[in-house]
Formats: sequence, C-alpha cells, structure tokens
Amino acid sequence: MNKLAEMKTQIEKICISPIPKEDKLQQICDYLASQISYYDWVGFYFRNGDKEELKLAQYNGEPTEHTIIPFGKGICGQVAVSNKNFIVQDVSEQDNYISCGWKVKSEIVIPIFVNGENIGQIDIDSHTKNTFSRSDEELLEFVCDKVSNFA
Repeated sequence: MNKLAEMKTQIEKICISPIPKEDKLQQICDYLASQISYYDWVGFYFRNGDKEELKLAQYNGEPTEHTIIPFGKGICGQVAVSNKNFIVQDVSEQDNYISCGWKVKSEIVIPIFVNGENIGQIDIDSHTKNTFSRSDEELLEFVCDKVSNFA
C-alpha cells in the first residue's frame, strides 16, 4: 500500500471511531502534521453559526490570532465564498492574504460540504514555497469528505 492509501486508511479509522467530533478533528490535525513534513500548521475552520465568518476549531501548529475570519478575507475567507479549493504556492504573491506568521510561504485550503453547503474547511500552511501538489489536494479532499459525515 502506498503512503497516500495508508494515510487515507488511517484518516478513515479516526473518522469512524466512537469519540467526540472535536477529538476526531484534533486527531486528524495531529496525524496530518506528523505524517507530512511540510504541513507546518493544520487546522479546521467552520462557519460561525449564521454569521458570515469562519471560526477556528481544532488545529496543530503555532497559535494564531486569526480565530475569526470574515467571509471574503484571506485565503480561508475566499474559499468560504468561492466554494472552491485554493492553493497558494507563494503567499507573498497574494493581495488578499492574512499572514499567520512570517514563516508561512504557501497555503492550501479545501472546503467541507454537507448536503451541498460549505460548512467549513481544512487549512494547511507550509514554511516551504511551491510545495503543494495534486496529491495533497486529493488527500485533503478525501479528509473533507470524511469529515462531512460527522461535522
């Protein structure tokens, strides 16, 4: 079994385990951060009730002051509006970017859908430029699909 398939199997095990949602999300963050060396910050944001904003949930990495992100602001806020994956290979080239720290060089954000509605997203920051590939996108789409079953 290749590494991607092994990771998907482990993610699936976490998602079907009989533990609280918050623990599943934290385990996913911790697992991804431990398995992929360039995943320097892994976190989930979810829609904050009926507000047009995202609220930080579980994460692995340095603390962030961005616990609330308005729709449309930054990469996460843009994904909340566009409902599309967003990969930024060099954050310095993005006009609408919210800096989470000087070390962050690239970012990938994948939305989570439940019944066709964007309810949140997974956000990965890397301290390396040009690091995200189609394999990362595929893995994170899988994660979001599994999370949608219990989120």
